[in-house]
Amino acid sequence: MSGERKAGERSPGDKLFHKECKFVAGAMTLEQLPPMGPIEVAFAGRSNVGKSSLVNALTGRKTLARVSQTPGRTQQLNFFDLDGVLVLVDMPGHGYAKVGKAKKAEWSELIEGYVRGRANLRRVMLLIDARHGYKESDIELMNLLDRFALSYQVVMTKADTLKPGPLETNRQKFLDQIKRRPAAHPEILVTSAEEGAGLSDVRDALATLAEQG
Repeated sequence: MSGERKAGERSPGDKLFHKECKFVAGAMTLEQLPPMGPIEVAFAGRSNVGKSSLVNALTGRKTLARVSQTPGRTQQLNFFDLDGVLVLVDMPGHGYAKVGKAKKAEWSELIEGYVRGRANLRRVMLLIDARHGYKESDIELMNLLDRFALSYQVVMTKADTLKPGPLETNRQKFLDQIKRRPAAHPEILVTSAEEGAGLSDVRDALATLAEQG
């Protein structure tokens, strides 16, 4: 969001994310999905890319979304209601090799069914480790979202692990790799849940979606 703000004044996104956010539902099957209400934004990414950490950092709550050092811990779609105007969805991490084939198949069916049939899902925030870039499972998800014409935006995580020069080099490289993808948002957001960098940019982007309805 653009516009001049007075010193110390919160941005529209920061104001929104300062409001109450609470867990409302968890779904391991399509039948368990909660009724559609406010617009939804889903957070996707490889296991341990920092989805839960980012959700917690955005909302200013340390334990809203469960954070674990064990990859594959998030095994369902977790829905968090933000002040009745926006729902954040923490998706299972993809690309974790130690999850069995049956579980992978269940997750794939759940995720594909969710992104294909959820009319109030406005965007998927695809989290990518700033150091490593897109992996095969990320590309598979982008192909799926392109096929369903569902908007997605790349969010680089763990920006604090790189110096500014290499970070910008990677950002530009990641951007070049999605320029021709039809459903990809043209801007990449750069964040660090650890240091708080870029969080206001993500909040503002999501607040804009909430305003658009």
